[in-house]
Amino acid sequence: MPIRNSILLGTLGRYADRFHEYQKSRSLAERLEIAKRIPRTHGVEPVYPQDLGHHGEHVQTVKDSGLAISAVNVNLKGEDIFRNGSFTNPDAAIRRRSVDYLKTAMDMAADFGADMLSVCPLIDGWDYAFQVEYDKQWQWLAECFREATAYRPDVRISIEYKAYEVRNRIVLPNMGRTLHFCDVVGADNLGVTMDVGHALIAGETPAAEICIAHAAGRLFYIHFNDNDRGADWDMLPASVNFWETLEALYYVRKLGWDGWAAYDVFTRSGDNAEAVAATFEIMENLDKLIDRIGFDTLKGLSQEGIPARAFNSMIGALL
Repeated sequence: MPIRNSILLGTLGRYADRFHEYQKSRSLAERLEIAKRIPRTHGVEPVYPQDLGHHGEHVQTVKDSGLAISAVNVNLKGEDIFRNGSFTNPDAAIRRRSVDYLKTAMDMAADFGADMLSVCPLIDGWDYAFQVEYDKQWQWLAECFREATAYRPDVRISIEYKAYEVRNRIVLPNMGRTLHFCDVVGADNLGVTMDVGHALIAGETPAAEICIAHAAGRLFYIHFNDNDRGADWDMLPASVNFWETLEALYYVRKLGWDGWAAYDVFTRSGDNAEAVAATFEIMENLDKLIDRIGFDTLKGLSQEGIPARAFNSMIGALL
C-alpha cells in the first residue's frame, strides 16, 4: 500500500458513550507499548493536551517509544472551557486560547519530526435556530486559522470536518465547505482530513471527496472507518460499506497519494488492540483485492461506465 498506517492512540484505551463505558483505561505508556506490538503499525497519532499534557509533560514518553508521529491531534471539545465553542466562542479569550492550543501543538509536531496536526472543530456549531450569529462564527473561525497557519508555515493544519456531534450542526460539515474555508483562509499549509465515516454520514461518496481534495492540493490526511450512514459508529473499515471503501482505496492508489492514513475504529466488545490489528489486515486485503481484480481492469470499467460489467468482474474476483 502507498499509504502509511497510523493508530489513533485513543482507540487503544477507554471508550464511553451516553450509556456505557467500554474497554479498559490505559496509560499513555501502556497504549504506546501495545501500538508497538501491533503488526503493520508505522506510526501513531497522539492527542494534545490529553495525551501530551498542556505543557508537554508527556512528550518524552512518546519519543521514548520510538514510534513515528503521523500528526498531533488537537482536542478542542472535551474541556469545560470549550462548552460554548472553541474557535467560534463569543468570548475572545476562549478563541485566543484555542489558537494557542494550535500553536503549541504545532511546536510539538515539529519537535516530533512531524509536519502536521489534525483538528476537528466539533464544538463549533449550533443546536437551535437563532442560537448563534453565523456571520460572526465564520469570521472568527477564519481569523483563528489565519493566525495559526501564519505562525508556523512549516507545519500543516489538517481540518477534520463532520456534519454533527458534538453540536447538532457543525460549521464545517462537509468537504465542499471545508475546501471553501481553506480558500478563504488562503494558507498553503491548511488542508483536510478526509474521514471516511464522516463523509458517509454527510451523504458524500468518499472516493469523490478524496479526488476533489487532492485536486485542490489539500488532501493532507485520511481516516478510515465505517458506519451505516446514520451515525458515526467508527466501525471496522468495509464492514458495512464494502464497495465504497474499496473504491476509496482504489482512488488513493490511482492518484498516487502517499500520505498517512489513521484508523478511527472503536470496538465495544472484544479486544481493541485486536480490532486495530484486524483493521490493518482488512486494508491490506482490500489492497490485494484491487490487484486481484486488476487495477487496469477497474480503470477501464470506470471509463466505460458500465456498472453491470464492473460489479460482475468485482464479484467474480471474490469467488
